[in-house]
Amino acid sequence: MQIDKDLISRLEHLARLELSESEKDQLRGDLNNILILVEKLQELDTDQVEPLVYINEEVNVWREDEVQGQVDRHSALQNAPQASEEFFIVPKIIDL
Repeated sequence: MQIDKDLISRLEHLARLELSESEKDQLRGDLNNILILVEKLQELDTDQVEPLVYINEEVNVWREDEVQGQVDRHSALQNAPQASEEFFIVPKIIDL
């Protein structure tokens, strides 16, 4: 398969891009190089290769979630530009 100008134009349209001619030429060359690499990879004999599930053999060590470093409400609201007794006051950003 060869990447041509028509395919680049279709990709440009689908991706909603506006590419210059030099960008199109560079993209066509890059995509052709990728296809060449994939064709080389397809030549490899992988019949005796086990499928890879994990990159390494490390096992995750999970920890229990513990609440740490809490700030009480008064201290949290102390530096707020605007606050009520219990909440931060922020500007309205959505009009319904």
